[in-house]
Amino acid sequence: MFMHNKRLQYTVRVSEPNPRLATMMLEQFGGADGELAAAMRYFTQGLGEDDPGRKDMLLDIATEELSHLEVIGSIVAMLSKGVKVQLSEGQMEEAELYRQIGATGTSAKEALLFGGGPALIDSAGVPWTAAYIDSRSEPTADLRSNIAAEARAKIVYERLINITDDPGIKEDLGFLITREIAHQKSFEKALYSIEDNFPPGKLPGVEKFASMYVNSSQGEGDMTGPWNTGAQWDRIDDLAQVMPADGGDGQANVTLASEDAAVATRMLKRTMSDPSGDPVTGADLGAGPGAGRTTNGDKGGAPDTQSAPAMAEANAPD
Repeated sequence: MFMHNKRLQYTVRVSEPNPRLATMMLEQFGGADGELAAAMRYFTQGLGEDDPGRKDMLLDIATEELSHLEVIGSIVAMLSKGVKVQLSEGQMEEAELYRQIGATGTSAKEALLFGGGPALIDSAGVPWTAAYIDSRSEPTADLRSNIAAEARAKIVYERLINITDDPGIKEDLGFLITREIAHQKSFEKALYSIEDNFPPGKLPGVEKFASMYVNSSQGEGDMTGPWNTGAQWDRIDDLAQVMPADGGDGQANVTLASEDAAVATRMLKRTMSDPSGDPVTGADLGAGPGAGRTTNGDKGGAPDTQSAPAMAEANAPD
């Protein structure tokens, strides 16, 4: 059960309307890392949580995220106040209204359909979706996701601060940034309060593969560090050593029922390629300059013997 307090968690002070900035702020209203996504992520996790401590924490933070949604939505509403009243009351000339809509960075649909209000969309006008919620009902996985979500939200707020010189908005976003930090600390404590929190889930990994580092991107730029070298790693530079890792033949196979095996054999015979043939194809028949080498060039376009610079010179406009 909820009761709404009409006072915001943090006072919103906007110096002047700025619909373009309002569009950017929508990222934290209806975007993937915004406040609604955070509230819904933590609510759904909390409702499904059995541990009383984590349940209480998740519902506390989820409820606070709704208050942050209210703060950022109020910022958007204040920044959009000018365009909202002009769209509603039509006091400007038609050309000026068109100019004001175009200058905001929003589409005409957003401006007209939502009338300058804080719609549940991101800064590109993409509607909010529950696909943003990535919970798995496994606390060691969900808490790590929550930590990352708070970090992403903080980074977005930092970038929003960098594009405004409004001191009130900077102060508001500074408060929201700080709450992201506090929530991240809570999630970290909750994660490490689980004694065996890594690897996530119930099943252990296969021991001989758990400390294997495969240097599968080789060449200039190869680096070593504690992430791939040292006592806890078995570093593999020669990939032939681990291909395949199970020591098998590295092929895919399945045991088919006799009826299916017979059908598969017939299909293989029907669709088998003839490696000894070299048929003339449509590409050969239609070949022109730039086609590269073709089969039986005398039957189609002339074999391509010109160099790239020569062809470019030949095809250049007069």
